Amino acid sequence: MAPSEDTSSSSAFGKTLVVATKLPGVRVDRAAFLRRSLARYCTDEQIRLAIAETPAAAGIPTAVLSKIADASITNETTKVTALSAAAGIPGGFALFATIPVDSAQYLAHMLRIAQKLAYLYSWPDLFAKDGDEPDDGTQNVLTLFVGVMFGVQAANKGISMVAEKLAAQMVKQLPKQALTHGVVFPIVKKVAQQLGVQMTKGMFAKGVAKVVPVVGGVLSGGLTLATFLPMAKRLKKHLASLEVTTAGTPTAPDPAS
Repeated sequence: MAPSEDTSSSSAFGKTLVVATKLPGVRVDRAAFLRRSLARYCTDEQIRLAIAETPAAAGIPTAVLSKIADASITNETTKVTALSAAAGIPGGFALFATIPVDSAQYLAHMLRIAQKLAYLYSWPDLFAKDGDEPDDGTQNVLTLFVGVMFGVQAANKGISMVAEKLAAQMVKQLPKQALTHGVVFPIVKKVAQQLGVQMTKGMFAKGVAKVVPVVGGVLSGGLTLATFLPMAKRLKKHLASLEVTTAGTPTAPDPAS
């Protein structure tokens, strides 16, 4: 029996996700990122506690987290837009790069900003310290993060459910059981199906831009800027609203800022 279109879309996204997680620089070291990002705004004790526990537990103000999140979004948007523009220039590396590779590169930047935002907003390490391939739980939570960025409503629900478990159990790792066998898993499958379809359409639009002479790079980079920035902002807004983020966190600006 031939696989259904939904199954094929889900499988296509899953394969692209795994490829993206293996690209150089895609994995963000949580401790190093928090230490570097918080150094300008927080005391040594706050930074130590943010790394050992969470930024929420360290009492880091939401205004500080928002400022760092915005800077991180700007940084990743600049990188992915430059990459996309280069890929769209006739004669550039697009000559030998395939659409799936371009898709994985784009997704890699989505995963980088998703990790940065997650760590700022009090999520635990998403990747195991060893091993080349992310486990199923990590793949599934990354799928939900990307789903939120793409505006898939089911993904918002899934992330909220995972965040509730994190807040209730006060654990320092992802609730893998819920993500792989529990009530969140069916949501992950639905989101992966929708992402497979949406990413295919998005990459087609970028592919069309590449065949336009001279201005292909401008169009490709422009399409990326117009999509990546609002998607990252969408994820930031959702993560900032969750209980795991806001519990115990003051809203007043930090004097150090």
